[in-house]
Amino acid sequence: MLPDFDFYMIAIPAVLLVGFAKGGMGEALSLMGVPLMSLVVPPVEAAALLLPILIAMDLVSLWMWRQHGDGKTLRILLPGAMLGIVVGWATAAYVQRDALRLIIGVIVVLFVLRYAYNLWRARRGVVIAAKPQRKGPATILGAFAGYGSFVAHAGGPPFQIYTLPLQLPPKEYTGTIVRFFAILNVVKLVPYFALGQLDFSNLKTSVTLFPPAMLATVAGAWMVKRMRPQVFYPFMYTMAFLAGTKLVYDGVQALFAGS
Repeated sequence: MLPDFDFYMIAIPAVLLVGFAKGGMGEALSLMGVPLMSLVVPPVEAAALLLPILIAMDLVSLWMWRQHGDGKTLRILLPGAMLGIVVGWATAAYVQRDALRLIIGVIVVLFVLRYAYNLWRARRGVVIAAKPQRKGPATILGAFAGYGSFVAHAGGPPFQIYTLPLQLPPKEYTGTIVRFFAILNVVKLVPYFALGQLDFSNLKTSVTLFPPAMLATVAGAWMVKRMRPQVFYPFMYTMAFLAGTKLVYDGVQALFAGS
């Protein structure tokens, strides 16, 4: 039996926000998906309902961004991300997700503040060069991205911390993040099934939300493809800051509620 009208009044806006994010509009929108869905279903079920929808969105995003992406960035980040998923699976029964949100959120906010400081320096004539690829930071941040994606659908901020300073062309950046999380979401299916978080009833409900999810993904990609670099990167850092602030707020609120 499918959920009632009240469920869809909340679920459709939630998947629209996630769809815009999947199209390339920024992780802050995606982070609103699970909290909104949690207004009508338990948080674990909300995450399980979203995973098939995320994968369907990934298929659309992969098609929309099929000509773009940076293979070197993917290759250097994915080993750490796979490790992060394995650790998340192994510790699923013990991890404090709210503490994780808080830690990731604080790191992201500090990261964006550093970007703002560099902008201030650049206006005074200091040249801020793009960062090179670095295996050590890529492995660590890739692991955080995989772990955060598995336990809390919050893998985007660690990914951004590594990739935004590379200053990739906007379309290549977006194509890379689309490929990265498409791979992670498919890999996550196995442990999610093993942990009993996916069942036929949830899948049926997820399928009914595919149409608005697809439309939002296409709309997000359409908008991002028309952004100039001078607009794209300030926009992405702003979205990262909003995502980090949201994670800090959720983490602090939950920890105080549990104390």
